[in-house]
Amino acid sequence: MSASPAPKPSATPPELLRNFCIIAHIDHGKSTLADRMLQLTGVVDARHMRAQYLDRMDIERERGITIKSQAVRLPWAPKDGPNAEVTHILNLIDTPGHVDFTYEVSRSLAACEGAILLVDAAQGIEAQTLANLYLAMENDLHIIPVLNKIDLPAAQPEKYAAELARLVGCEPEDVLRVSGKTGEGVTELLDLVVNTMPAPKGDPDAPARALIFDSVYDTYRGVVTYVRVIDGHLSKRDKILMLSTHATHEMLEVGVIAPEPVSSDGLGVGEVGYLITGVKDVRQSRVGDTVTTLNKPATTALGGYKDPMPMVFSGLYPLDGSDYPDLRDALDKLQLNDAALVYEPETSVALGFGFRCGFLGLLHLEIVRERLEREAGLALISTAPNVVYRVVMDDGKEITVTNPSEFPSGKIAEVNEPVVRATILAPSEFVGTIMELCQNRRGQLMGMDYLSEDRVELRYQLPLAEIVFDFFDALKSRTRGYASLDYEPTGEQVADLVKVDILLQGEAVDAFSAVVHKDKSYAYGLKMASRLKDLIPRQQFEVPIQAAIGARVIARENIRAIRKDVLSKCYGGDITRKRKLLEKQKEGKKRMKMVGRVEVPQEAFIAALSSEADPTKETQKK
Repeated sequence: MSASPAPKPSATPPELLRNFCIIAHIDHGKSTLADRMLQLTGVVDARHMRAQYLDRMDIERERGITIKSQAVRLPWAPKDGPNAEVTHILNLIDTPGHVDFTYEVSRSLAACEGAILLVDAAQGIEAQTLANLYLAMENDLHIIPVLNKIDLPAAQPEKYAAELARLVGCEPEDVLRVSGKTGEGVTELLDLVVNTMPAPKGDPDAPARALIFDSVYDTYRGVVTYVRVIDGHLSKRDKILMLSTHATHEMLEVGVIAPEPVSSDGLGVGEVGYLITGVKDVRQSRVGDTVTTLNKPATTALGGYKDPMPMVFSGLYPLDGSDYPDLRDALDKLQLNDAALVYEPETSVALGFGFRCGFLGLLHLEIVRERLEREAGLALISTAPNVVYRVVMDDGKEITVTNPSEFPSGKIAEVNEPVVRATILAPSEFVGTIMELCQNRRGQLMGMDYLSEDRVELRYQLPLAEIVFDFFDALKSRTRGYASLDYEPTGEQVADLVKVDILLQGEAVDAFSAVVHKDKSYAYGLKMASRLKDLIPRQQFEVPIQAAIGARVIARENIRAIRKDVLSKCYGGDITRKRKLLEKQKEGKKRMKMVGRVEVPQEAFIAALSSEADPTKETQKK
């Protein structure tokens, strides 16, 4: 006998809804805590349960990090308090913790009334914890401070509860202590969510307005849009209107995530769910847009999200030029899934057709590249990452440079580079070595605070170009992995930057150009010249490799010519005879050099341009 179908959830009264998210630093146990909540509320049975249940991507599971926010609906009836024994519906959004995915967090916060601020009881507050807390405060959310991993032998709950209480503005005994692994304290936490977090507010009789906070592409069903209803009601088969694009669609399905999609008759005020319209065009469902009904449309859109500013630019090129259309389609679909990704087509003499992509950071770049390779089956080259410069010429003309090859050669009045405000949290014993690192990277100390006797917060203003390569790696190695970093853009500053050109036999090769600080230009030129000397095969004639700033050569290497042994037939005789043969060979080489061109193999371009082999990494480590 077949099982009877699950009853379709109907719209829940707003007073029984609680929308909240979990925010924390990376690896502080958000996904594990979410797993325990799924088990305790009974939405996932023991047979189907797996670790990191809400992390759907292979990359997330392999790396143990959350990349995409995931929403899930949980039923919960608290044991005591004002709402005892009344079943409430909790809409939980599990958020990423890494600084590169802050945009995902900010979108999740806009769909919630409260946030659980989670801190590892063995590590304490980290830089991203502070950043996420400030984001939650800006959104005016109710915050519940929680210490996780209290079952660890290294846990110091008393010490970190006092730190967290001082930060949030409560008493240390108000900080809840839980263990996502064992489930200890999670029941009390769910009770606290129901009893202390505010219910969503909205007008059920007003025209429908729902905020799109995420969307994914499904091969069979098209675009699946995740929404949070603010006012009114969305029903199945409603004709809907997108307020920013004015596109109209008919809803084929509406439902909730519990944690698998469950279709329902509609979504009411405060509810979080999904819509399917059968639309295949990924640009029709923009994150931050407002959805309303066509027959009774709302006139004012909801406050969307600020478009994220790309911090790091890198070129993505297919190894096989015929894969270019596939790469374009894959980027289109990925942009729907990841609204922080921006890209535009570009061509390179060396690498052919590709895209110049903007990312929020290096991990973002790495994840996007890996997702494109896995999900679309593409083989890609990514060029060394760089940032955007604003160049002002002597005649007042402004040029925006996203690629070193665009850097102008005329008279330059000033070059502006982006700067960020970096927050570094570390044990106080490492203050000296962190300061030395930041000063080497042209940083300016903005302030320093001791959070406790042995933990310090340093605030620096740093050029973004100095952070995007290996700053985080250097920081981790100098502090034995204890330091944490968070940064946000603060504007730009005038800097003494130059374009270093690489010349092969006197001709500049655009692909190898780089914009670097004047003090580091010599080291960069020397490193790039010696690398190319190893990568470019020897020619029939001698090839000089030069690094130059404008017309001034700052470094040089020579690739020796392949020479035939013309003296092999001279097994004796006068030296003048040998010299005559060598002079004749020399003349031939000179003539060959005038007509010959240096052939740079594709492998040399890939090795010199790829982000894995960035010459500044090696020079900066010295």
